[in-house]
Formats: sequence, structure tokens, C-alpha cells
Amino acid sequence: MKIVVIGASGTIGKAVVQLLKEKGHEVVGASRSSEPSVDFTDSSSIDRFYETIGEVDAIVTAAGDAAFVALEKLDDAQIQLSLHSKLMGQINMVRKGLSKLRPNGAFVITGGILAYTPWPQTSMITMVNLGLEGFAKAAALDLTEGRRIVVVHPPWVAETATALGMDATPWPNAAKVAEAYLAAVEGNQNGVPVFVEGYDPTQAVQ
Repeated sequence: MKIVVIGASGTIGKAVVQLLKEKGHEVVGASRSSEPSVDFTDSSSIDRFYETIGEVDAIVTAAGDAAFVALEKLDDAQIQLSLHSKLMGQINMVRKGLSKLRPNGAFVITGGILAYTPWPQTSMITMVNLGLEGFAKAAALDLTEGRRIVVVHPPWVAETATALGMDATPWPNAAKVAEAYLAAVEGNQNGVPVFVEGYDPTQAVQ
């Protein structure tokens, strides 16, 4: 399969690219600094990118920023960042990629576990993650010729937690998280959330 990974330079994106290549897929890793490059907050950049890469079998987006800030400190710029980057950036990658996704192909977008287990200071992140899940659920109804869309909700990644000075022991590493993206690409789910094995918040703790 020919697979595009947006956010290929990020912690999760790098691991996804590596795993997909190990499984024999042809991978086009893309970021603002790649060649071809894409800035998914810029509609014209998305258009140019899709014109360059041609048709593909899967489009994975593992990128996007959202504000981590307490409600009383949230300002207009932080709200716009959350909406314009992680939410609309991914939505635009899907809608503009419709003509480039081959029949039976898959869109895989990235939400996050905070959609189900929010923390303090995560109102924007939680809102965006749930918005992406709702988008995938409804967008799946419009897709034709076997095309699919799923949203992966990764938990915190150990490498990111370490970089932020957090305790990384409860969280999976990026390689483990990448397995959920592989399952989303190679599976048959449509319009549903996908979780990293062992980190499904919908499963009751035994």
C-alpha cells in the first residue's frame, strides 16, 4: 500500500512511518520541512501537496496543536490555535484528500485519550478530540467505494511524558502507539475510535 503520514517528524509520526515500512508499505512521510512539504493549517499548501503525491491507499494524520491551559487563562489565540490546527487541519486533509484516496482506502486521523478522560487544563484538547471523533463518525457515512475513516485516540506517549518532566511509567512508548495506527490502516473499522492496546478507556477496569 502507498501510505501518506502527515506529521512524520513527530514522536508518534516517526514511529508510525517506521512500523509501516517494516510491514512492507510504501510510505510518504510529510511535514512542514519535508519534500514534498505540507502545512495543514494552510489550504493552498494541502492542495499543492496532494497534486504532487497523486493517488494513495491511506492518509494518516498524526499532527496538530491544541492549547493545554486552564479555562480562566484561555484566550482567543489559544482557542483559534486549537480549532485551526488539530481540528480543521485534519478535517481539511480528509476533505481535500477525497479525490486522492483510492477505493477501499483509509483516512486515519488523531484525537487523544483526553476525549474520554479529561484532565484539568485540557478543555480545548478534549473538545478537539471529541470533535474529531464526531467528524469521523459522520464522515464515514459519506464515503463511497469502500473508503474508510477512523480516529486513533492515543494516550500520553512515554517519550513525550519524559520530555515534559512527567512520570512516563504509566504510558506506552511511541512504537507501541504506532501499532494502533497500523491496525487502523490494515483493518476494516469505519467511523469508530481506535485505541492503543491496553489503553482503551471504554473497557472497565477488572
